[in-house]
Amino acid sequence: MDVTGTHIWYYFICKREVWLIAHNIAADQDDENMDIGRFINEQTYQRNKQEVLIGNIKVDRVRREDGQLVIGEVKKSSRYLESSRYQLLYYLQTLKKMGIVARGELLFPEEKRRETVELTSEAERQLDRAVEEIRIIARHPVPPLPEKISFCRNCAYREYCWAEG
Repeated sequence: MDVTGTHIWYYFICKREVWLIAHNIAADQDDENMDIGRFINEQTYQRNKQEVLIGNIKVDRVRREDGQLVIGEVKKSSRYLESSRYQLLYYLQTLKKMGIVARGELLFPEEKRRETVELTSEAERQLDRAVEEIRIIARHPVPPLPEKISFCRNCAYREYCWAEG
């Protein structure tokens, strides 16, 4: 299974959602939070709009600054900062394996803020563990049991996990 940045992002929030995505179970496409995310991605950073697909990763922004490649990941908010960092670190690690050295920037247009992210050996070890565990989760025949966390309130899978039948 090819692990994507989306798998990495959800891994640090909800392992059940990793399983749902790995099994191509679509989230509620009419969910308000998904609409807001799509809108922000489409409407921000118009001058540097360069979504690039590289292998199994999709980078939101690419630019060169002082001779160095800078990749950017746009997020609705910094609420899930650790997940966002690891998603971007995964992109940096993937590029590194291709022989491309880059640094990353997390972009939060609604907060008018950005954060620089650089790949470290400790982050690479953590990513390797996460990728291995994502593959284990994906091989399970059923999803992990739902766990009520603060993310559930805004999750497009909330009805799947919490609807009473």
